Amino acid sequence: MDHSGGTSANIQASLAGRYATALFELARDAKAIDAVEKSMQAIAKAVSESADLKALTTNPVLSRNDAKKAIAAVAKAMKLDALTAKTLGVLADNRRLNETASVARAFSTLAAAHRGEVTAEVTSAHALSAAQTKALLATLKTRVGSTVAIQTKVDPSLLGGLTVKIGSQMIDNSIKTRLNTLANAMKG
Repeated sequence: MDHSGGTSANIQASLAGRYATALFELARDAKAIDAVEKSMQAIAKAVSESADLKALTTNPVLSRNDAKKAIAAVAKAMKLDALTAKTLGVLADNRRLNETASVARAFSTLAAAHRGEVTAEVTSAHALSAAQTKALLATLKTRVGSTVAIQTKVDPSLLGGLTVKIGSQMIDNSIKTRLNTLANAMKG
């Protein structure tokens, strides 16, 4: 069963997805998918963890040229691969550095589909432990019938439990949703 057709079409519908698709095609041709995926995940993680880097990607006052120079310096310091560095330069040129994390997520989804994996977007109230992640992977693999890659996000508003999105299918086992369902049932 090939998931890549639908995945690719869904991803191309977004701006970040178009950048990710172009980057993926270049990476595939250069046989550098793994290196680019690693670099993109590293820069996305760095942006989420560094206030300075986040400011660089969202500062509207910074000129394109300064943003491009700054992101090139970051890419060099982080030893990111050449394709990722070039893509960050294009994002800076187009004033789209704020899309870096979205491009990284979309790229990982394309890479996973290319490897025959299905990507599940997992949102939990708290970061999952290694044991919880392993158990979730096993459960999802049984349910989906193929290897599953997990992208995790933390959303404290869920209170507890988690939501899992695979493609367009949403599996919601969060306390927030159960409380909302209960509240609606009590209204009726």
